[in-house]
Parts: sequence; C-alpha cells; structure tokens
Amino acid sequence: MNFTQCCKWMAAGVLLAASAAWAADAPAAAASAPPAAASSAGLDARIQDAKGDVIRLNRDLLVLEEELLFPANTQVAVFLSMDVGKLFELGSVQVKLDDKVVANYLYTPLEVKALHRGGVQRMYLGNLRAGTHELVALFTGGGPHFRDYKRGANIKFDKGTEPKYIELQIKDSAGKLQPEFQVKVWQ
Repeated sequence: MNFTQCCKWMAAGVLLAASAAWAADAPAAAASAPPAAASSAGLDARIQDAKGDVIRLNRDLLVLEEELLFPANTQVAVFLSMDVGKLFELGSVQVKLDDKVVANYLYTPLEVKALHRGGVQRMYLGNLRAGTHELVALFTGGGPHFRDYKRGANIKFDKGTEPKYIELQIKDSAGKLQPEFQVKVWQ
C-alpha cells in the first residue's frame, strides 16, 4: 500500500467514525430538542465540527507527505528574489541542477511586480544525494535600452546531510548600469 492510499484510508476512517458518532447521538438529540429548529442547529454544529476535523487532518497529511517526499537530509530548495529591477524586466527563468532542467517559469507582469515588492518565489524543491552539485540559472527578459537580454549564473556547491537553500538574486548595478545575477547559498 502506498502513501496516498494509506492517507485515503485514514481520512475515510475519520469520516466513518464521525458519522457513527453522529448517528449514535442523533436519537438522543431528537428526543430532547424541539423538532425542527434545534435539530437543524445541532446538525449544523456537527457538520461544522466534522469539516474542521477534515481540514485539520488534511493539513497534517500534507505536512507528513512533504516530510516523507522531501526528507531534510536530501532536501534542496531554490528561490528567486529581485530588487527594484529598473535595469532588467524579467521574462523567464530556467534552472538546471547537474545538467538536468528542474524548473522553467514564464513570468506575468503581476508576478514581476510582486517580486519587485519583495516577494520571493520558490522555484524548485527536490531531493539531492550528498556530494558536489552544480546549479545553472538562465534569466531571459528585457535589458537596458529595451534590448533582449539573456544571462546566466552558476554555482558549484556541496550537499551534505543538512537541507540546502539556494537563492537566485537579480539586482541592479547602478555603477555598471547593468543588472547583476547572483546565486547565494544559505547555511
């Protein structure tokens, strides 16, 4: 039985238990309450409680799934950030890890504005074995003087047993009047 099937069985068990508890309480509630108003109010409260239980269970299952699929000792995450961006208008980013394309993203104007306001995008989350790896990022967009602009940034890094967080940074260099593309490895 795989993880997804196990989660579905667990969720079905919780729903079955909740419905059994409701069925057991239904005759007692019907006998003690006035017929229409109280029974519908009680039923409404039980439904809301069941919804809350299902939402909490779903959240816990998602956390468990992420921990199982991306254990901390093999986890690598790549993020993208931008500063003001007056010298470069971002169009797309391609990320390669060890000569394998792991992420491609084409940006809308609203997404670029969000990055300018300080947003950070998670480009990739995956697993890597311990050892030396190379990350290459290719940035495409509009550069100074409305010209097409394509630049790359790369870094070689050692992956140990701890999670690795890598940030792709796009900054304006006022001195050079050119955008700068940097890769920063967070410890």
